[in-house]
Amino acid sequence: MGDALSRRSFLRGRFAARVRPLRPPWALVEADFAQLCSRCGDCAAACPTRVIVAGDAGYPTLDFARGECGFCGACVAACRSGALRRQDGQSPWSLRAAIGDACLARQRVECRICGDLCQAAAIRFLPHRGGAAQPLLDAARCTGCGACVAPCPARAIAVAEGGDVG
Repeated sequence: MGDALSRRSFLRGRFAARVRPLRPPWALVEADFAQLCSRCGDCAAACPTRVIVAGDAGYPTLDFARGECGFCGACVAACRSGALRRQDGQSPWSLRAAIGDACLARQRVECRICGDLCQAAAIRFLPHRGGAAQPLLDAARCTGCGACVAPCPARAIAVAEGGDVG
């Protein structure tokens, strides 16, 4: 369907271009995922951090406002349809965090919560003369786990494919 506005989105009053939903780790490409996923909810039930929820049409999506993904693989083990498949050495996804302009540090307010919670050390803070230290996100280190999303008091962090939050 691409970036075009779908009929469902139009009727629900969602007039922005369609954003691809975030799928659980090791999900197949979207077309294959949608074809194979039975929407049974087993992956969500197996998720210890409860970040997998039922999205539009009942397909599993990620909600990082609820927590982070620990890449434990429980969702893959619970998936009987094959829509989630983990192969040795395969990255779980290409999701990356992005820090928006609403970030408190970018508004000259001292805040380092996201950096403190990033186990991959992908977010660090650089001193800024005459103001709060500024966040620097190393996309190569970011796992896209979402640990930085929920604790952000300004809701300035989002996770998307390749960090393209737009």
